[in-house]
Amino acid sequence: MLDRTAGPETELTGAALREAKRALRAQVIAARDALDPAYRVTASQLICARVEALPSFAAARVVLVTLPFGSEWDTRPLAQSALASAKTLVVPRVNSATRMLELHAIGDIAADATPGFHDIPEPLPTMPRIDAATIDWVLVPGVAFSPDGRRLGYGGGYYDRLMIMLRPATPRIAGAFDAQIAQRIPAASHDLAVDMIVTESRNLPTPAGA
Repeated sequence: MLDRTAGPETELTGAALREAKRALRAQVIAARDALDPAYRVTASQLICARVEALPSFAAARVVLVTLPFGSEWDTRPLAQSALASAKTLVVPRVNSATRMLELHAIGDIAADATPGFHDIPEPLPTMPRIDAATIDWVLVPGVAFSPDGRRLGYGGGYYDRLMIMLRPATPRIAGAFDAQIAQRIPAASHDLAVDMIVTESRNLPTPAGA
């Protein structure tokens, strides 16, 4: 089994860990928001091209992709590429009552998804449900990532709870702007890491994906 735990590098716990995450989250979101919109478009295209070229993406048949909101990089061309390649495109939907992500397959990004939780594009609840165990490739969203594979999310823990439900060998690939790469991410020992981070300028394999 692959070991994707973040490891014992940080000694922060409790309130100190939460505050460190909050401060870094605010800093990185501000940097991402400050990127020129035209640059975000070009950088998103480069990230998509790099992800599409990954052998793991080419081989996958059921892919999980979160659609973008705010100043995030635009994942929609990648989602469209998955559909064009006859892959099953799965998009998460927040269940605020259970605080879990429900997975649905969609066939048309414009028609089958609508702004939902915090205005994040989500599949309509009528779209077919997909079991997490059937996912064989996942694009992991996040606010910031470090070269060792640590991930900083938005603080809700939704993806943390989802990733432990995936099969251990499922490739976990993160896409991000270069501005979202931090040298260190405050993390707990149980936090899961991603296998690779893809930015507009480089692919960063991590120890978890070795």
